[in-house]
Amino acid sequence: MTDQASSRILVTSALPYANGPVHLGHLAGAYLPADIFVRYQRLRGRDVVFICGSDEHGVSILLSAREEGVSPRDIIDRYHQRNKEAFEKIGMSFDNYSRTSLPIHHETALEFFHDLKEKGILKQRKEKQLFDEKAGMFLPDRFVMGTCYHLRSDGTKCEYPTAYGDQCEQCGNSIDPLKLIDPVSVLTGTKPTVRETTHWYFPLGDYQERLEQYVEEHADVWRENVLQQCRSWLKEGLEDRPITRDLDWGVPVPTDDGSKKVLYVWFEAVLGYISSTKEWAAKQETPDLWKEYWCKPDTRYIAFIGKDNIVFHCLMFPAMLMAKGGYVLPENVPANEFLNLEGRKFSKSRHWTIDLEEYLEEFPPDLLRYALALNFPETKDTDFYWKDFQARSNNELADILGNFINRTVHFAHKHFQGKVPPPGELNERDREFLATFQATADSVAQSYESYRFREGVGRTMNLARAANKYFNDSEPWVTIKSDPVRCATTINISLQAIHSLMIFFEPVLPFTSRDIRSLLGFPEEYTFHWEIGYSPALVEGHQLGEQKILFEKISDEVIAKYVDALGRLPAEEQEKTWPNAPLKSMITIDDFGKIDLRIAEIFEAERIKKSKKLLRLKVRIGEHERQIVAGIAEHYEPESLIGKRVVVVANLKSAKLFGVESEGMVLAATNEDGELTLLVPERDIETGSIVK
Repeated sequence: MTDQASSRILVTSALPYANGPVHLGHLAGAYLPADIFVRYQRLRGRDVVFICGSDEHGVSILLSAREEGVSPRDIIDRYHQRNKEAFEKIGMSFDNYSRTSLPIHHETALEFFHDLKEKGILKQRKEKQLFDEKAGMFLPDRFVMGTCYHLRSDGTKCEYPTAYGDQCEQCGNSIDPLKLIDPVSVLTGTKPTVRETTHWYFPLGDYQERLEQYVEEHADVWRENVLQQCRSWLKEGLEDRPITRDLDWGVPVPTDDGSKKVLYVWFEAVLGYISSTKEWAAKQETPDLWKEYWCKPDTRYIAFIGKDNIVFHCLMFPAMLMAKGGYVLPENVPANEFLNLEGRKFSKSRHWTIDLEEYLEEFPPDLLRYALALNFPETKDTDFYWKDFQARSNNELADILGNFINRTVHFAHKHFQGKVPPPGELNERDREFLATFQATADSVAQSYESYRFREGVGRTMNLARAANKYFNDSEPWVTIKSDPVRCATTINISLQAIHSLMIFFEPVLPFTSRDIRSLLGFPEEYTFHWEIGYSPALVEGHQLGEQKILFEKISDEVIAKYVDALGRLPAEEQEKTWPNAPLKSMITIDDFGKIDLRIAEIFEAERIKKSKKLLRLKVRIGEHERQIVAGIAEHYEPESLIGKRVVVVANLKSAKLFGVESEGMVLAATNEDGELTLLVPERDIETGSIVK
């Protein structure tokens, strides 16, 4: 491993698809951790370049364009700009945010293709592929849907009826489109035929031994989830992978027969890191500067991703770089697990999501940066809860950090003319507190260098807690009358602590750090580095800036509004769902048989605090009792439900809604006006009866 203190550092974050807005799960996965790391490294005075950009050639782009009835160019232009602006507003400090649709990227990707082709590394192979006769095109995997053919781990058949041609969402297995049962084209709804086509393949298996060595060389520093996934793939044995597709959207590949082929997005998208760095270098008017970061062996390359991108960045991309030659490989790939939302996976289609743009319309960016940083899914999946976000903002940022800064600066303005008072003689409490500055800096640095960002941010907040304790124990409101010299020392040291907190919090709270800089009376161009926070840096008599409140508390009503909105269709989309919404894909009688519908009787009902939408119900299903959370509070009073018999899904996996466990689902219907009616039996029937 290279020397961390002296070498240049290249940092990349996974390129987001430009077919929708970035949500909080994305931010917690590959972007905010990288930004904290980069900002910290810059504070250490290290040479860092932070690279990202939009991935604009995936099949998901084509699907989005088809759904909206627009061109793929319309989709990528819209979401590239929206996501770029959202990243800027949340404080992502990219040195360059590029696009894979740019000529510089096409040139870079084709350079790799032609080089590997000329070296004889790529292999050409004929294969069979599904073809839509009506649309006149070969079907990418996501354009095919059918019944899953896999067996589950327990030996039962999956038979998920709406599996796409790349992966089954139910069992999680990869799909061979040719093996799908009763496949249909999502373009025309017709059954595809099978035709022969020719594609170029990258011989990933030829690099198995070198990749095994590469992975094991990093076994002491890579996260366990990264190592396990890599070792699993290597154990199964790596195979050749196609790098071209029969499409007309992407990086076009020359063909002898005039057919339209493009580079497979898995091959060309990762090269967007290189093309984005080239674009950055050109903007610096030093076109070859990109080579300093990609081709010099003493560069530290850190690739931040989510766990769904581990194999691409730890095996496939390194193999491509090995094949090309002359490029550095990732030193570390800090892959986060998934962030869920209120106990469920983020889902755009189910409106169970929080877009970054939506968040920024209501709240300051640093509140989210802080709440997410303390909840990063570094070793396992975690959940974002609105109530936790509120608690972090109010109880920690406002009541701990903000409170200490506010009362210290207020005291200095009131009693010392808004200037830094003289330090005076230090007592034991003063010396012990001052010692925590360097201890904090060292421990936080250790956390960040080890990619343990939750730990580092928590340790930084602990310094704010220690500062509050120091202020309280020193009682300046008492000593201002009994011992003004001692009071001056307390305020001096407290102001020094604010300066240190400004520095140590900058990686996670850059906007707050800027406000503190102004509050301390420093001009906007004032620069600082990590080591300045080790010891007192404010000189006696320094004039402080104007006092301001750093954090406003978030009300319960505001949080309830966002919780209640989860899962609810926007008004403009409700009319699309009734009464002529497209029917869902066909299922078999066996699929329906998996759903256990029962008659249940409600014997308890109450509102969930702070939620306008949810009721907590207790129901009897025969001899069993269940708790169900139902979104019917706007349509039924709790007391009117007692004794009512309803239809419930009795075998639905439990989940938490607003922190309350739900063990089923009550069935209801809605009309075009949004009025909701529970489904009830026509006549009295005993609870537990099967609905079929």
